[in-house]
Parts: sequence; C-alpha cells; structure tokens
Amino acid sequence: MLMFFFLVGFHEWGHFYFAKRAGILVRDFAIGFGPKVFSYKKGETRYTIRLFPIGGFVRMAGEDPELVQVNAGQTIAIKLENESVQRMYLDRLDERQDCIIGTVEQLDMEHELKMTLDVDGELQTYDIHPAAHMVTRNTETQIAPWNRQFGSKSVGKRAMAIFAGPLMNFVLAFLLFFAFVYMTGIPINDPTHLSIGEVVEPSAAAEADIRTGDIVKTVNGEQIEGNSEKLITMIQESPNQMMEWVVIRDGKPKRLQVTPKEEDGVGRIGTGIRAEGVEYRSPSLGEAFSDTASMMKNATEQILIALKKLIMLDFKLDDLGGPVRITEFTNEAVSYGLNVYISWAGILSLYLGIFNLLPFPALDGSRLLFIGLEGLRGKPIDPNKESMVHFIGFAMLMLLMIAVTYNDILRLFQG
Repeated sequence: MLMFFFLVGFHEWGHFYFAKRAGILVRDFAIGFGPKVFSYKKGETRYTIRLFPIGGFVRMAGEDPELVQVNAGQTIAIKLENESVQRMYLDRLDERQDCIIGTVEQLDMEHELKMTLDVDGELQTYDIHPAAHMVTRNTETQIAPWNRQFGSKSVGKRAMAIFAGPLMNFVLAFLLFFAFVYMTGIPINDPTHLSIGEVVEPSAAAEADIRTGDIVKTVNGEQIEGNSEKLITMIQESPNQMMEWVVIRDGKPKRLQVTPKEEDGVGRIGTGIRAEGVEYRSPSLGEAFSDTASMMKNATEQILIALKKLIMLDFKLDDLGGPVRITEFTNEAVSYGLNVYISWAGILSLYLGIFNLLPFPALDGSRLLFIGLEGLRGKPIDPNKESMVHFIGFAMLMLLMIAVTYNDILRLFQG
C-alpha cells in the first residue's frame, strides 16, 4: 500500500507541479478513488486520500464542467472586503450576517469579474475578487477566472501539465533502478550455482516439496549450475508439463517432480531463484548509468509486449492482475530483500508511466491526443464531447478493474 501511494503520488505531483507553474488553479489532489478517507486543504488545493487504491487524479479548474454555478435570476448573499466581493453565499441566506442580499441580474466570473444585483429594486454593480469563494452546503469553492483555467493556457503548457504525470514515473523508475544497481553492485564472476528463495504457498513449488535453500542441480537431465536465465526459460516454456528436478538438500541429492502452473501465458512455480557464489563490487558512475539504462530498456520492452497483447485482446482474465495480485507480488519482492523490492517498484513506476500514455479515453495519452488535435485544427474540440469520451473510457476502466479484482480475490479463495 505504501508503494501505491508513493508511485501514484509522484505521478499526480507531476501534473500538479506543472499545472501550478502554468498558473492553473488546481482544485483537488487525490490518491485513490471513491469516498474520502483523509482530507486536508492547503491554499487553493484540497488533498485527499480515498478508499479504493486504483489510481488518483489532479482536478484542474476548467478541465471539467464546474459543479457549483451562479445563474441570472438567482438570489444570493455577498460579502464585501475592500470594496470587492469575497464571498457569495448560495443558501441559508437569512443566516448570513454583514452581507448584501440581492437577485443576480448580470454576472461574469471569468473575464470582467463583475456582477450586478437587484438589491431592493435598485441595481448595484460590484467587482469580484479573482480568488472569491462560492459557499453552499457549508462547502467553499474558489472561482476560476479565465486566466486560471486549464483551457486558457497554450497548447504547450497544457500538454506539459498532462505529460508531466507519466514523465515523473519515468524519472522515478530510473532513480529506483539506479539505486538497485548501486545496492546490488557489479558481478566480478559468474555464479557457481542457483538456490531456491522463499516458496509461495500455495504454488507448484510447494506442491513439489521444493524448499528454501535447495540447490538446483539438474532439470530434465540438463545441468543448471549458475545459469538462472536457462532455468527461468525452461520453467516458463513448460506450463502444465511435469519436469524432473534434482536438487541438493542437506548435502544430498533429491529427485522432485515439478509441474509449473500457467500464469500470464507462461509457466510459473511460485518461488524465487538466487544466484550463489557471485562476488560483487561497487559500480562506477558510468557503469551505474549504463546498467540502469539497460534495465529501463529491457523492462520497457517487456511492458510493451504485455500491452500489445492487451490491445490485441490476446489474453485471458487470469492473465491480468489488479491491486490484489500486485500486493501479492510486492510481498514476495519484499521477502527477497530491499534491493529486489526497489527494482519491483521501478518496474511498476515504468509500467504506470507507459500505460498512462496509451491513447485510451480517460488516460493521459487520450488527453494529449485531444490537445494535439487542437493544435492541428487551430481550435479546441467541443469540451462537452471530450468530457463524454473520457467519462465513457473511465467507466470502462473501472469495470475492467472491478472484474480483475474480483477474479484476483476468487483465485485467492480457490488457491
């Protein structure tokens, strides 16, 4: 859970920081969706932690239709400070003290920042402070003049505010991989043998009586020695196929029959593999950058392969994982040590950045696509149509997340 808050928070901070730099009013900074668990307002922004850990959002003024509006013919109460409107009360008018009550004749809260009220049959015009608040149901909402709205900014500034979320995930992934390289070091010799790490319960490894500390000698008659890539490949290419293993346990050979279970289209046994007999040295700065770049490249390639299957609908529901399965993998990574946990966090951060750049409605990639089309057309697409597209996309993503999470929970109970 802590990793989720960190990765999503860093992503949303990217949106938040570049929106503020552009002068956009940021109304909400939220981690999670659904009911509020924690809420705190500082300055113009309300920060919230919400119940369901399936993402987050930064709500910028003008990006979506405003929820609170004042219309001509509406009776309101206003409070003046320094001859300008600081508060507009939309309900419980008889309880408002030191206020002027009148009916709205004309109102412009975006450009001219003026309002005209009918106060006891006399028309009076007032200036509206650029940071005035509307108050209804004990909730204050700051107005957003046009120059504080998302749509008022240039195409470049808006694109940067949207792209900054995935960008922060890429930066974070690089830093985490860099830390992993420094913590792990550079091997100065090849591993002499492979040993078994923690065994997950239930799993194919547990069913086959594989135990933590077992040294893998042969698989299907082939010597493994310290070749972890060979062992992993053999396991992945043998889903639901029995394999003959020979392991060294307490100094004696032991034969085991292992049948990898199919997950994500490949065979898995549910245990970690550790390279033993390897000595490491601290990397130079150049080696650290080089190895980090290599990790970024390899992880990106694997993520793109997985996303291609997702786009081409070449998957089963069991191949997908939601918060429950991510938590399982995270707990497993923790058991292998801090450096593995950091590497796993880097992979998740990279995945989050790449996934959000997909041109699917409600994702950052889709918003960037609309901004790009605006740049080509020279005029924005109808905001109501764009909002509807994003709403439909968000609903589809939530339905998929519910289905995946339900499947994860069902799999846990079924073992």
